[in-house]
Amino acid sequence: MDNNNDAYRRGLELLDTLHGGHVGEAMVEEMKAICPDFATMTIEWAINGIMGRPGLDLATRELLLVASCVTSGNALPQLRAHMESAAKLGVSREKMIESLLTLLFYAGGPSVRNALIEVPSVYGTHETANAASQGSSRSVTS
Repeated sequence: MDNNNDAYRRGLELLDTLHGGHVGEAMVEEMKAICPDFATMTIEWAINGIMGRPGLDLATRELLLVASCVTSGNALPQLRAHMESAAKLGVSREKMIESLLTLLFYAGGPSVRNALIEVPSVYGTHETANAASQGSSRSVTS
């Protein structure tokens, strides 16, 4: 496949924005070694063609992809990649948890539980999150 076109270049730029330095980028690199055409299709079609469309912001698209991965029940690496991307785009820990809880009756308890288990590895533990928010909201009284 031709990797020297605008769709591929735009897809690479968006891949870096969404997944640079994270699991998603590693997954694309892994596929390049196994099936380069699959990686090219992912970059051109899924990332540039779908994620690059107007109409929804990237954080909303990532939450939709998280929901899709949870509902499928068998996409843990992809779930982790899209959770990391959502966090990178500013989706808070609380918003991620609420999004996952919304899926409880649609995706089932085991799938939602498995997704919730990923939250601390993406966002840090609850204690870490609480300490960070308390530290930023404390006022100095001396």
